[in-house]
Amino acid sequence: MEYQEILYEIEDRILTITLNRPDKMNAFTVRMFNELMDAFDQADADDSVRAVIVTGAGRAFCAGADLSMGAATWDGDDSTFDFDISKGDTGGRLTRRIFDCTKPVIAAINGSAVGVGLTMTLAMDMRLVSNKAKLGFVFAARGIIPEACSSWFLPRLVGISQALEWVYSARIFNGEEALRAGLVRSVHEPEEVYVEARKLALEIAVNTSAVSVALARQMMWKMLGADHPVEAHKLDTRGIFALGASADAKEGIESFLEKRTPNFTDKVTKNMPDFYPWWKGRDYE
Repeated sequence: MEYQEILYEIEDRILTITLNRPDKMNAFTVRMFNELMDAFDQADADDSVRAVIVTGAGRAFCAGADLSMGAATWDGDDSTFDFDISKGDTGGRLTRRIFDCTKPVIAAINGSAVGVGLTMTLAMDMRLVSNKAKLGFVFAARGIIPEACSSWFLPRLVGISQALEWVYSARIFNGEEALRAGLVRSVHEPEEVYVEARKLALEIAVNTSAVSVALARQMMWKMLGADHPVEAHKLDTRGIFALGASADAKEGIESFLEKRTPNFTDKVTKNMPDFYPWWKGRDYE
């Protein structure tokens, strides 16, 4: 796919996806959705990619849905967005794709992020934000509801009371409030957000097994809905048994004993355990 509304750049085993409509504050469109879906497919298929950073071009991260069609924005066949009841809305399809990604995903929120511009980051693993950014779950002020599976993600990240306060009020808040609530990892000067995100991504890329990280990512996220810790125990057991005899497990021990940086060789595209992906078979798959 030719990308027109995002940039796709790999350096030092880190993929940077940049929302690239700076003149429109990177407002979300169907085109951007399709490009992001393709980009995450490409990231999963490329074993050279060890971590993904998502950021925005210009002064904003994402101003939310492109409302240039005015009142027709959400209106059926004339919608700016692709509403297919058999597949779900575009925001939800994107967050579910990120949720299933095999690579760690870091949001470098370089500027304001509201609506889908913020909900799309909830399926990402860490969020770093600019101290100049304005954030908001503004849906109730637009006469709609939170989308992109945010009713599942947001309470798990910040608790039900804080989630409801932000959603009910639809108010704009800053990075410091987001930090206190646990929504973001850290707050930085605008020019430092991406720099700090790269440091975090490099720490992952240099020191860890791609297969270990991919499996751990899915185990952590999927276990958020488990009814009992025994479900995690079952999955842990299968994972340890499968990975314990791997080349990466041997290299992890040998590099530790030899006090050197590991050289992991197992690949996510070839060496994931047989029971992966165990969660498939749901609606919309």
